[in-house]
Amino acid sequence: MKAHTEYLAFNTEKRYEIVNITAQVEKALDKSGIKEGLCLVNAMHITASVFINDDEAGLHQDLLDWVEKLAPYGVERYRHNRTGEDNGDAHLKRTIMGREVIVAVTKGKLDFGPWERIFYGEFDGQRRKRVLVKIIGE
Repeated sequence: MKAHTEYLAFNTEKRYEIVNITAQVEKALDKSGIKEGLCLVNAMHITASVFINDDEAGLHQDLLDWVEKLAPYGVERYRHNRTGEDNGDAHLKRTIMGREVIVAVTKGKLDFGPWERIFYGEFDGQRRKRVLVKIIGE
């Protein structure tokens, strides 16, 4: 079995942002030479997310609006913010949206459903963060 590891770096312009990272993951898969296996994509920061969904701007805004309703921004709102932070909401948003995805690799391609794409969700942006891409297989 072979393994390939890459790190993607992000520094979003906005505090909250959804970024399609499918092409970057596909490039990592191509470099790996793996034809059959699994691809793990993992947000390596506790205020960012990786998830699979449709690449449609209205849906992305709906997702951001939804997590804002569930975990609204507010310095006074969260015990975590008593430590001098202001990102208690971002930790909760990450928990809701998820830490990682695993996609099957078949014949050297990500084996998606018809509309599936991989996204990086940022909930405390405007600073450098990383995403791990780990591909294993033959």
